[in-house]
Amino acid sequence: MIASLLAELEKGTKSANIKRRIISLYMKNGHSTDTDLARALNLSIPTVSKFVKELTADGIIQKKGKLETNGGRHPTVTGLNPNACTFIGVDIKNNAISIGVINFCGELIDKQTDIPYDFENTPEGLDRLCHIITNFIATHNIDAQKVFNMNLNISGRVNPKSGHSYSRFNFEERSLAEVLTQKTGIRTCIENDTRAMTLGEYIYGNCNGESNVIFVNVSWGLGIGMILDKKIYYGKSGFAGEFGHMVVCDNEVMCHCGKKGCLETEASGSALHRKLIERLKAGENSVLAKQYAQTGNLSLNDIIEAVEREDLLCIELVAEIGQMLGRWLAGLINIFNPEKVVIGGALSTTGDYLLQPIRTWVKRYSLNLVNEDTKIVLSELGDQVGLLGACSIARNKAFEEQA
Repeated sequence: MIASLLAELEKGTKSANIKRRIISLYMKNGHSTDTDLARALNLSIPTVSKFVKELTADGIIQKKGKLETNGGRHPTVTGLNPNACTFIGVDIKNNAISIGVINFCGELIDKQTDIPYDFENTPEGLDRLCHIITNFIATHNIDAQKVFNMNLNISGRVNPKSGHSYSRFNFEERSLAEVLTQKTGIRTCIENDTRAMTLGEYIYGNCNGESNVIFVNVSWGLGIGMILDKKIYYGKSGFAGEFGHMVVCDNEVMCHCGKKGCLETEASGSALHRKLIERLKAGENSVLAKQYAQTGNLSLNDIIEAVEREDLLCIELVAEIGQMLGRWLAGLINIFNPEKVVIGGALSTTGDYLLQPIRTWVKRYSLNLVNEDTKIVLSELGDQVGLLGACSIARNKAFEEQA
């Protein structure tokens, strides 16, 4: 049933587009009546009723009961059939992958987190990634015929419309989305990881229907995602959100983008890692000093755990990053006037050690009337935000309006 709907949608016929719009409304609003659908779509009630009956017969939507009214007929309420299809989200990090599955109603029904995976930007690395995905589907008893769409989160510059990645797995002329679809046998789209995290937080996390939200991903790198008027902001080619590559720092540190002075070189997990090692080499005290002396190696997780153990040097460096972030987030708040700024990513797990300096410096550098509108909070979803966002992107992209 879902396969026939997919085939129909890919043809792009007028009737298929009406069905797409009906399903999109169910996804947005939950249950509905034919009258409400007709009003929202600016179509006649008989036309909508015809398509609702077809979708019901195909098992795509189902009756949810009757609408209680003061008198007269009680209209039938319909909604998505949660078991009609599934969507897969894949969240890729440098040393692990998380895979999740949501049903048609957006409920998480299966997941596997922190699957070991050492990222390599090679054809072999891509093949290993695809093997992990197909193995997950096989071992978790997922009906591949019911998987409607899959999304992969990719860091760096991504064009979601064309399916091209310009930072990772960019060694073929074909789009990465096309390559993944061919290798896995599942229709696949890709999305920038920070933007996916933004949607995950907006739908499942620390947002309550606000219209304008900025999500700050402070992980090894630094990026932002923006919800403007309740929609993800992409920019012309999907490259919006490169907050970390604002050239605002007076330093000689070379950023991985090839420029010097990027904000990411002073306010990110990689900056924290570099600064701590510099201070340890200078002989300063830390609970990590012995480990670094013995191994010459520290991970970002090691540093975060040291903050949790109240290591003073690590706490000081996290606070410095918070101050730098607060200063430049103040500018974004002045420009966009959001109701909420959510701090997420790996460094957000340091809690108030990062959050309080951000709040203090935002207040110092933003306009008083503007910052009074904005609440700055930590992500509620932790390391699950990217996974939930990936699943949501897969679901949303499957039924978005075609250009």
